Amino acid sequence: MDHTDKEIRRYFRNIFGLRIHNIEPYKIALTHRSLSSNDKQFGKYNNERLEYLGDAVLSSVIADYLFHKYPLETEGQLTQLRSKLVNRSQLNKLAIKLGLHEMIRTAANIPGGSIDGNALEAVIGAIYLDHGFKKTFKILIKNIFLVHLDIESIKEEEGDFKSQMFIWAQRNKKRIRFHNEPNKDNQKHNFHSQIFIDDELVAESDGLSIKQAEQLASEKAWHQMNPDA
Repeated sequence: MDHTDKEIRRYFRNIFGLRIHNIEPYKIALTHRSLSSNDKQFGKYNNERLEYLGDAVLSSVIADYLFHKYPLETEGQLTQLRSKLVNRSQLNKLAIKLGLHEMIRTAANIPGGSIDGNALEAVIGAIYLDHGFKKTFKILIKNIFLVHLDIESIKEEEGDFKSQMFIWAQRNKKRIRFHNEPNKDNQKHNFHSQIFIDDELVAESDGLSIKQAEQLASEKAWHQMNPDA
């Protein structure tokens, strides 16, 4: 569905609390690759490049916020919480809450998947280009995350990706094994964990304990095996 410039400006003013200066990046952010076309200024006219930018900006915003919000949390704990807040499933849900799905331009009969979450990342990229990091940080934290997400509840959720990986393996008739060893060369992390699927290394990570290292490696493997989750 095509929206007029006025409708786009109204949406971002009402939902994100911002006034658009340059509307072009926002229009691109709302355009799925199924409607991709060439543009002299922006190249391929779809939201994939803005999605890449928005992903990096979002990660930095959340990392900064959590670093100051939870001064006693370890690096591993902050990493896990950031992952819970910005994983694909969480972003898809958040985008739907924001009504973003109704604003996205796609071709007919495109399956849902991660279109909404990808578009949200692209929108964040557009906001960054239009307003810079400081303003983007304020908008995302104050107007979006603190309003639409219960960060404390998400913080307490048990992200048991190891169990999810074993369930996935059983369903897909795969064999999973972990290889763990002391991390002698890394003073911040005591253990290194590798996860193998049918004897193929798919992910690895470090942690303060074997349990944490396995969970972080499992999380990487889970998102690799389930890119739309």
